[in-house]
This record gives sequence, structure tokens and C-alpha cells, in this order.
Amino acid sequence: MAIDRQELGRRLREAREACGLTQQQVGEKLGVSRATVAQMELGNREVTSLELDRLAWLYGRDIRSFLAPEFSPEDALTVLYRAGPDLAGNGVVAEELRRCIALGREISNLEKLLDIERDYLVPAQYPLGVPANRWEAIRQGIRVAQEERRRLDLGDAAIPDVAELLESQGVRAITLPLPEDVSGLTIREEGVGILVLANERHGVLRRRFSYAHEYAHVLLDRDRPGTISRAADRDELLEVRANAFAASFLMPEAGVLRFIAGLGKGLPSRSVAEVYDEAGVVRAQRRARPGSQTIQIYELVQLAHAFGVSAITALYRLRNLRPPLVTEAELARLKNLIEGGIDKEAREIMELPDPETEYTTHNEFKRRFLGLALEAYRRELISRAKLAELGQLVKVSPERLARLIEDAGIDEDA
Repeated sequence: MAIDRQELGRRLREAREACGLTQQQVGEKLGVSRATVAQMELGNREVTSLELDRLAWLYGRDIRSFLAPEFSPEDALTVLYRAGPDLAGNGVVAEELRRCIALGREISNLEKLLDIERDYLVPAQYPLGVPANRWEAIRQGIRVAQEERRRLDLGDAAIPDVAELLESQGVRAITLPLPEDVSGLTIREEGVGILVLANERHGVLRRRFSYAHEYAHVLLDRDRPGTISRAADRDELLEVRANAFAASFLMPEAGVLRFIAGLGKGLPSRSVAEVYDEAGVVRAQRRARPGSQTIQIYELVQLAHAFGVSAITALYRLRNLRPPLVTEAELARLKNLIEGGIDKEAREIMELPDPETEYTTHNEFKRRFLGLALEAYRRELISRAKLAELGQLVKVSPERLARLIEDAGIDEDA
């Protein structure tokens, strides 16, 4: 059915209120008065196509949703704003979130235009329900991480690029400047797909962990349209579970034990072996020298480098193995060394690469997005103006795209 002005105005008002914006704020974004916005929402004033397009961007929506037969004021962006009103109140962050929603929607549209089927790229789901306590949360996270590594046939090796792995599973992995206490976000919405965002203000090792953490929310909390991961919420059971998953997913137990064994560590203080034949048993035993199995800071940084995690993450992974490879006293000692920056000194002395260069996360999403946009343009499925608009979404200027089109002869191939 056709949408009249009153119905369109009602939908615009509900979308604005769901985002926690005032008429005055919307008016300032549109360059009109508060009274004009009020008249639009009352249905007393016509909304131009340009205004509707800008309102759709402002509310993080597809413009078609305002004209569809059914309309819901609730979407993933409004869920995030409700869970974190400071995100909506931060103009820069809110604008970046809108851009990410638009990116997810636009890449989905490009895939449809190019007849690319991504229905088969649906992440697995582990519907375990909310854990009853922290112990159960940790065990669930570890168990699901082990199962997911088996499903993806990752073996026990380190994951070179976590973002690239997520992209291969149909999850759109993007970095975004977020408040310092927010490590990442997960957004799920029809027409947009599943977006996982890591805070680009954090170091590369922390972003790797954040991607793995958010992937846990994708696998275990699919019923939620959006989640926000904050340092202040680390004690919540779903966050405990996601952290346990991330540590185990990035540092599989068998791989860690094999690496530590290669350093001559991880052996029990006393080992016994018995060989049996029909005549009897031959017994042998071995005792490790006192102190020979204690993990040192120079070994910890090697382990952290091998799996692309921080020294503190590697330390707690060793502590949480069963049996643990570091005692409570050793944990405190090594933690003090890390807090004093001794891990960085050890890494430099051993000439281990700087993790910021060694583990730089490749922007797989941007590459794929631009590749699809250029191909759609080459096939004349989108205009030059639309290509320029898409390029600006990933911060590529129209001039650079124009030069590429000319230099590569893309127009000639069309």
C-alpha cells in the first residue's frame, strides 16, 4: 500500500526517538529549523527525496524501510544506542556507526547486483543459553573455541589474520574509532548482515583479541541484534564467556603445549613410565631439576609472538590450562614484569618483530567492498556518481577512483 505523508511522518518520528535524537538535533543535521522537522513528522510538510535520504542515513536505516508496507522503529543501531547512550551522544562515534551500517547495506546490495550468493557463508551457531556462573561461562567459551577450530580445520596453529578469517565466514570485520573503554561491537540486521567492529584506537594485538571476542558473540549470542563490549562489563557472564573463547581460539591448548615443550618447559616435576612384557614390568622415572620448568619472561614473549597475542594474554592462558603451567606466585611475578615493560625489553633483545607491523590487520572488508563496487561499475550496474559515493564510504576520494578507472581502462572494458 502507498504511504501517505502522515504515516511517513509517524515513521520518521519513531525512528528519531529510537535513536535518542531531538527534533533540534535533526534540524541542525538537515540545515532546517526544529519547527520544520516537527511539521515533517506531523505530515504537514512534504519530505523531499534528498531529505529522506539524509534522514535515513542519520537514523542508520535503508531509505526503503520508510516506504515499505511494514515498519518497525527498532533496529540494531537503536539497540546499541539504548545499551550505550554515550555512543549516540558522541557525534563522531555516531557518525562512524552510521557509516558502518551503510557499508554493510551497500556491500549486500553490490553482492545482489553481481549475483554473488553468500547464503552459504553463514557462521555456525552454538545455542548454549546464558551460563549459570563464571566457571560454566569459561568452560563453555573454551569448549566452543575448540569446536569452532575443528569445524574450520585450523588445527593447532596460530591464526595469521583474524579479520580475514571472519570475512571468510560471512562476518564483515571493520575497525572503527570507539571510546577507549569499548573494545568492540557486534551488529546483526537483515539487509546489512553481521558486522563485527574493533576499536581502531587500540593496538593491533588487542584488536585481534577483540575480533575473536566479538566472534564469540556471533556464534553464541545470535539472538541479540547488537552487543557492546566494554572493559567495565568484563565480569558479566556473556563477556566472561567471550573472553574465554577468544583466548582459547587464538591460543589452542595443544599448540601452546607443543610450543612450550619446544622450549623444554611444561614437563611434570616427576614422570614415570612402565614397560610390560609377559615376564614382568620394567619401571623408569625422570625428575625435572628444581626450577627448570619455571616459565621466564623471555619465553613468555616468544609464546605471545607465535600466537599473535599480548604477553598478558599469553600469561593468563598458561595459568588457565589444566594443569596450569604457572603458579599463582609465578603469575604475580611475570605480571609485575609486564607492567614494568620488561616484556618489551625482552622482545627487543630477542629481535622479535614489533607486533604493530608483524600482525597488522589487513582491511579485507575494504578490499572486497571496493572490488565489488568497481566490478559493478564496469558492468554498468551502477553509475560513476554511485561509485564515487561508495568510495567515499571507505574514505577513497572520487579523484583516486577516476584515475584508476582511466589508468586501468575500465571504461573501455565495459
